[in-house]
Amino acid sequence: MSPANRSEDRPEEPDAHDPAAADPPAAGPAGAGPGAPVRPHRRWRVAVVVALLIAVPAGYLTLSAYQSRDSGKDKQAVASATGLEWRWPRKVTRRVFEVRIPRGSTYVGYYEKNAWETSSLYVQFRTSPEDLEWFLGELGTTPAALRPGADAVSREQAEEVGWRLDEPGRDYAGLTVDLPGTRPAVAVTVDRTRPERPQVHVVSTATF
Repeated sequence: MSPANRSEDRPEEPDAHDPAAADPPAAGPAGAGPGAPVRPHRRWRVAVVVALLIAVPAGYLTLSAYQSRDSGKDKQAVASATGLEWRWPRKVTRRVFEVRIPRGSTYVGYYEKNAWETSSLYVQFRTSPEDLEWFLGELGTTPAALRPGADAVSREQAEEVGWRLDEPGRDYAGLTVDLPGTRPAVAVTVDRTRPERPQVHVVSTATF
């Protein structure tokens, strides 16, 4: 074969201007023919992520708002009550008014009265003689300081929460403690009719 014939057998270089010589189109998804458009697989995922980023924080904010509103209503109900709430006051409230209710106390009730310059915490509970001694010790006094009568808690204070501290035939004793500085003044009346389980009435008043 002559050199001329061998040169005719060599493949030609593709012409850049020839559409037939261009690279074949990219294959589409499985089963699609050549040249099928690529479907946007990620669009729905992006939409879901964006929706979650918006909806989840909004849900938390709504829940927080409801909880805050309910908490405010609860505090308002306690503050505006006209009688005792039959449960333990919050620990922070007990600390502020320095009323440390002994563990194991029963029939625990409280009422908080707030005014412009003063606030008072009314507390009632039953306890043992030993725990009564501990309670008074936390106020810096002892059961020996209790004097007969129910006048430590005034009549007006007793009427505020419906306490009847003037019933005949009952053994009342009480004392008042003016804690130093800006600490509250505490009035205590104890019903000792059942000596094994005295009932304690406390009014602690803080001045601001």
